Amino acid sequence: MKIVIIGGTGLIGSKTVERLRNRGHDVIAASPNTGVNTITGEGLAEALGGAEVVIDLANSPSFEDKAVMDFFERSGRNLLAAEKTAGIKHHIALSVVGTERLQESGYFRAKLAQEKLIKESGLPYTIVHSTQFLEFLSGIVQSGTVGDSVHLAPAYVQPIASDDVADAMTDVALAAPINGTIEIAGPERSKLTDLVARYLVAMGDARKVFPDAEARYFGARLDDGSLVSDNNPRLGRITFEQWCPTSARK
Repeated sequence: MKIVIIGGTGLIGSKTVERLRNRGHDVIAASPNTGVNTITGEGLAEALGGAEVVIDLANSPSFEDKAVMDFFERSGRNLLAAEKTAGIKHHIALSVVGTERLQESGYFRAKLAQEKLIKESGLPYTIVHSTQFLEFLSGIVQSGTVGDSVHLAPAYVQPIASDDVADAMTDVALAAPINGTIEIAGPERSKLTDLVARYLVAMGDARKVFPDAEARYFGARLDDGSLVSDNNPRLGRITFEQWCPTSARK
């Protein structure tokens, strides 16, 4: 089966490409670097020719409110229109657990707009809502750093390793569309502040973490249910301790 992965050279995309190729599928890793651009439409028709499944893993290069909305709306419209012409049988998109609850954030408003385009497209689809990737912990630390301290909301998180995300995307690609949303999460739930403190210790980083209920998460206020799923998510297998020694220092 021919499968096109938009964003196929990124963190999740490259791992998903490898898994699907190892299962014998013809996989196109589509990105601007490989001549496929969902913003301009360049190379889309050629890449989608003969394909049955498209996985959209593309992310905006800017998180500024207007730029990120423009990216997801323009990319989504171009991609879905090209898929209709090509007769794609299953559109799959990776989104974020809690997207609908985090609408103070321009990024999550844009992700919700992307999901709306998919649902209204008429194409068979599956949307995968994932919790935060363990690989994003460094970025979360930087977003909350003030001087030598890190200020974060003490909300619950259940982060997932990128290998587990790629496993899930692979399985979804080889299954029938559900015309709905599934959720995936890591195996362990903890307070964001506690997890980041463990991460900093593991990295030998002397910064201290301070719980701050008013701290924003990429522009949005958090409560205990903002970033986690109680909707029977598929759980990954890789714990923080298993991931950290092999991945955190890369």
